Amino acid sequence: MSTFPEYPKYDAVALADMVADRQIHPRELVTAAIERIEESEPDLNAITFKRYDRALAEAEVPVPGSRLAGVPFLVKNLGQTVAGTTSTLGSRMLEFEIADHDSNLVKRHKAAGLLIVGLTNSPEFGTAATTEPELHGPTRNPWNLRYSAGGSSGGAASAVAARYVPIAHASDGGGSIRIPASMCGLFGLKPTRARTPKGPDTGEGWFGLSVDHAVSTTVRDSAALLDLTLGPDPGAPYSPAAPSTSYLDEVDRPPGSLRIAVSTEAMLGSELAPENIAAVEATATLLEELGHRVAFAGPTVNKEQIGWAGTILLAADIAAGIDRAAEATGRDPGADLFEATNWLFGVVGNKISSKELAQALHIARIVPRLVAPFFDDYDVLVESTIGRPPWLIGELEPSRSEARLMKLMTQFPNRRLIRKALTLIAAQAFENIPNTPLWNITGQPSMSVPLHSTSTGLPLGIQFTARYGDEGTLFRLAAQLESASPWRDRRPLLIEA
Repeated sequence: MSTFPEYPKYDAVALADMVADRQIHPRELVTAAIERIEESEPDLNAITFKRYDRALAEAEVPVPGSRLAGVPFLVKNLGQTVAGTTSTLGSRMLEFEIADHDSNLVKRHKAAGLLIVGLTNSPEFGTAATTEPELHGPTRNPWNLRYSAGGSSGGAASAVAARYVPIAHASDGGGSIRIPASMCGLFGLKPTRARTPKGPDTGEGWFGLSVDHAVSTTVRDSAALLDLTLGPDPGAPYSPAAPSTSYLDEVDRPPGSLRIAVSTEAMLGSELAPENIAAVEATATLLEELGHRVAFAGPTVNKEQIGWAGTILLAADIAAGIDRAAEATGRDPGADLFEATNWLFGVVGNKISSKELAQALHIARIVPRLVAPFFDDYDVLVESTIGRPPWLIGELEPSRSEARLMKLMTQFPNRRLIRKALTLIAAQAFENIPNTPLWNITGQPSMSVPLHSTSTGLPLGIQFTARYGDEGTLFRLAAQLESASPWRDRRPLLIEA
């Protein structure tokens, strides 16, 4: 019997308001979160570390006057550290690593009065569009347990969709906030590059492709959290201009009549599935009904060049990450301690020349300049978040031929095989997620909004991208869409009270 059966019906701002008005104690909210986790976790496997005792103890400390104070929260077990908890990055190599400090973003979470009840599952090093690490096992989608929750923030999305917490930390280096938000029926905003802190252990993630924020059940929760966490930390290599007003205030402002481009093309893949195209077209109709000026258009990019550059950057970073893991643990890295795809990335990364890395970085820095003029004519670009309906658990596992190629690559690496492997990896990934990675390269804010469902009843998100630094337009538009097509009460049967 739940101690607070109404808990799943409230978003984070509403729960914090109840705490501020002394209608409920934070301890009761943490207890309610724990009860939900214990009830559903055997089915979902979204949590890798339970921090119940510390959260209950912190709930007894007077909360600050923040819009999210006293609300239970979860942190993704990737990139951000919570002192005293595991810091595995989803890897067997780091299985026993315990963080000895809070990252700067986590410090901001705690300073805002969020109560961290645990850490969420992610794929090893965050390199997959599904959350199925060999170390922790697969995270399942509350809408249908046969399906993936997406990746790499799949644990966070599954947990929020199941209402363990109303909002959870997530990160995005190629779509890792937006993909699981789409697949689990949540709102997921990837902020502008460097909008939130990465320190103190790194200056930027994946050469600037990765940024941290959250998945949530409501737009205003996302806005409130970004207000509390934005801004550079000491020593940050760069940061975008600060917003002129709070994002929570933006949620209450009408967006006006926006110039909106709509694309049913696969930006980096071959083509979208028919259901995804239909969802984008239905969104275009809704936007016209809301008074926006809609045209079908999209920027043109060099798919092959971007795929090559992105894979080079990722492989170089993974190779360095394997070395850092070896240094942290004192263990010799080997293929038995890493998943096959990431070990291949490491092998490739060790074969990349300084010239190739410089070329990849050049492409990554030029692409934003080539795409930016498109947004002189449009305020927002609308696309399908993912390339096809959600995938099953195990569906993205390498095929036998791919597995043979990866094994051959790791045993006998050479330039020709490296090129072939990079091409294969990029092409396969972009068929599933053709539209999210580009906006990590440009650094622009981009969000997935849960506006549609597939014929089988699974959520299907729509992606909206704005100019660099312009989260405000996205929050205003998202709030309008949330009002016009409410989604929060559409909940998986698994979590119905």
